Amino acid sequence: MTTISVPLPDEFLRQIESLIARGIASNKADAVRKAVQKYLEDQAVEDVLRASREPRLKGNIDKLAAKLSIND
Repeated sequence: MTTISVPLPDEFLRQIESLIARGIASNKADAVRKAVQKYLEDQAVEDVLRASREPRLKGNIDKLAAKLSIND
């Protein structure tokens, strides 16, 4: 596991300490790890949703490629 140092605003520290006091995180590092994990999961969901909105090509791949060719 790698350790990093990240400057955080005082308000973030107060919120992290609140998470610890409420038993949501066991310590500051645990709170930050959980926050990063949640962010990464949210980004993965966003990636899937974005991909699902992309247009789809259907049909014969050679014919589709020919339509996209700029050499014609």
